[in-house]
Amino acid sequence: MSFKLSQRSLDKLEGVDKRLIAVVQHAITVTKVDFGVICGLRTVEEQKELVAKGASKTMNSRHLGGFAVDLMVYIGSRESWELNLYDEVADAMKEGAHKVGVPIRWGAAWHVKDIRDWKGSAEALMNDYVDARRSQGKRPFIDAPHFEIPE
Repeated sequence: MSFKLSQRSLDKLEGVDKRLIAVVQHAITVTKVDFGVICGLRTVEEQKELVAKGASKTMNSRHLGGFAVDLMVYIGSRESWELNLYDEVADAMKEGAHKVGVPIRWGAAWHVKDIRDWKGSAEALMNDYVDARRSQGKRPFIDAPHFEIPE
């Protein structure tokens, strides 16, 4: 099945780096699950509010420069936070990153700067991140909807 971005998603991409937009636009055509863009470019004020609420961990967000997007999976018209579905989106974003030729970091695998370098599935990548954090005695921070062009 082929999906396409809604006008609302396209509007959320306003101000986002053109390379990242191209990755998202390719990913929606190859993904196995539907998704939309829920966040692109943020203002400093928006970021401050998210940090204050605990919804974001940093004021150094890649959203501030238009170098990050948050994507939401949809099952029919229902929003879904089921983690395994974001693996599918990450696989599609990886394919888009290869096609566009731009590095992409995924918020469920912070330890890998560019998911194009990972030879396995996104599911295996996320599991590798979780294992790595636990082996360091740290909790993993999973932000599966988040994709960014790293610095």
